[in-house]
Amino acid sequence: GTAPAPAMDGPTYSVRLRDLEQRIDELKEQIRRSHTRLSLLSDTILSGGGAGSRAAIKFNNELSTAFRVTRVLIVLDGAVQYNKTDQSGALAEQSEIPIFNGSVPPGDHTLQVLVNLQGNGYGVFSYLRGYRFEVRSSHSFTAVEGKTINLQAVAFEKGGVTTPLEERPAVRFVEKIVSGLADAPGQQAAAAGGK
Repeated sequence: GTAPAPAMDGPTYSVRLRDLEQRIDELKEQIRRSHTRLSLLSDTILSGGGAGSRAAIKFNNELSTAFRVTRVLIVLDGAVQYNKTDQSGALAEQSEIPIFNGSVPPGDHTLQVLVNLQGNGYGVFSYLRGYRFEVRSSHSFTAVEGKTINLQAVAFEKGGVTTPLEERPAVRFVEKIVSGLADAPGQQAAAAGGK
């Protein structure tokens, strides 16, 4: 006759439970995305659109002089939009770099950012000079029909005074959706007027 199936032991049970939880999370994410697409679709139909979406992507460097940016690589949906390596310090001096400004299909997109840094320490932090850092980050966003998404990838220092310098470099993303597909009028004016 057939042997009865062995009873699951504790560890096996918890592993299966974890798998199940992971699958549920993945399903929730799929539902969220479908829901977003659906609302995009209904917006399109209601607005009689088909106008497409627009994305304006910038890289901002808010790191202190303790770190020098030596490379910035930015990939949008698998296509390289910006890739610059520079040891001279010119790249490090740019506080804002325009990356992409143009039409994107409505829906989900992924922005990947890689920043290479070199320690630029002096005084008590001179030990940083030999350090090389690589900060990688990825961000998913949804482009909305008839709207422009302004997206900033910001290299900054996380933590506080007690955080070791070598653990501070990080990238955060700032997203703002505005109606219409034109360039945001406020930006040029702000840029011209200086801060």
